[in-house]
Amino acid sequence: QVQLVESGGGLVQAGGSLRLSCTVSGRTATAYAKGWFRQAPGKEREFVAAITWRGANTYYTDSVKGRFTISRENAKNTVYLQMNSLKPEDTAVYYCAASSYDGYRTHAYEYGYWGQGTQVTVSS
Repeated sequence: QVQLVESGGGLVQAGGSLRLSCTVSGRTATAYAKGWFRQAPGKEREFVAAITWRGANTYYTDSVKGRFTISRENAKNTVYLQMNSLKPEDTAVYYCAASSYDGYRTHAYEYGYWGQGTQVTVSS
């Protein structure tokens, strides 16, 4: 089993920054690609960003490109999401996810392990 715990969410004004962290424990050797998803009230969970095992490749949804950066420290079993220039529409619960496979993973069904989520609220 793999456990994921997110931290770093909170309330921030528009234009501000937050950094989310996700620590992975358990059978971490099986957790290759990592991703961040978010879910706003009344909306479906959507892909935000993903990173491959060695961090060589990153992927972002169009709405966060140039503002968010995903990174990872495998030695610490941690993945980060640096969020800059935040907008009210970024308000959501953010979830960290881990896949048992590497490569291009942008759909929720491609991830078998999920964290409990952390709330990000951006005020206007």
